[in-house]
Amino acid sequence: MKIFRFGLVLIHLCIIVLLGGTVLNDYVAPVVFPYLNLLSLAFAPLMILNIIFCLLWIVLWKKRAFFFIAITLMMIMPIRRWVNWTSKVSEKPNLKMVTMNVKFSTFGKDEIDEYLKKTNADIILTQECRQGFDVPGYDYRVNNLEIVALNSKTEIIKQEKLATFSNGNAFYADIKFNGKIIRVVNLYLNPFSFDKQMVKPVEDLQENKTKVKDIIRKLVPTFKIHQKEIVDIRKAIDNSPYPVILAGDFNSVPNSYEYYHLGKGLTDAFVEVGRGSSTSFHDYKFPIRIDYIFTSKEIKPISYRVDRSVKLSDHFPVIAEFKID
Repeated sequence: MKIFRFGLVLIHLCIIVLLGGTVLNDYVAPVVFPYLNLLSLAFAPLMILNIIFCLLWIVLWKKRAFFFIAITLMMIMPIRRWVNWTSKVSEKPNLKMVTMNVKFSTFGKDEIDEYLKKTNADIILTQECRQGFDVPGYDYRVNNLEIVALNSKTEIIKQEKLATFSNGNAFYADIKFNGKIIRVVNLYLNPFSFDKQMVKPVEDLQENKTKVKDIIRKLVPTFKIHQKEIVDIRKAIDNSPYPVILAGDFNSVPNSYEYYHLGKGLTDAFVEVGRGSSTSFHDYKFPIRIDYIFTSKEIKPISYRVDRSVKLSDHFPVIAEFKID
């Protein structure tokens, strides 16, 4: 029995080490060691296993429970990027934004237009949309690019495409709002382009091993492409003379290299004011978070929610409100 419990302790320690390894994504680039970024994809299931083990030690009344609980509490910020609970902000917002991957309107352009219009957002960002994508009732837009678009109720004074690679795309638009100018960056990082069958386990063990190898072959090169895309996106953020809102489909999960480096110096609106789960992509059995909104400190998040009441795409819309003085 002691050997069995010792084995469980070793397993739990390995889980903790792997969870802690996700922090290294802030320091180790994919071109140096891309496999480290794989840990970010495993963060949620690893954390669930960690919590189960913590509960086990509590039930067995083992002192080691205090150690593992203390380690878990040290990872509260990485956890909050997935699941969060904050009190409501009493201040009144003056800017509303929606970001949504519309999956090339395969669920119906008219239905998506109607939904986006009903949100009454000041700025609408879309990804995986066709060139010319526009929402009725919006006078200003950036829709001359493939994959990404912006519709605004107020004037756009400047726009510029950002260097991207393969199937990714990004741009920024400087928008007049409330007597000020803000820079909105809309991005769609290079996708992994997984087929559902590729990530679906089967009974044949050998076939599952082959699938895992195929998945890694897709993941690793894409991590490296993301690193190159981030360089130009960061230039648009760091060199901006205006407060920035960075949003879109990052095609990467929290605690990844992409999350740390795109969000550096910015506020994750979900962590600041979000409640519940942040997961936005629901096409696989295990939902994940790959859609984000980050802001400069001059732009205060007031509310953030993932609207799961509609299924107009394989992504749920993300709706956030802000206050700009």
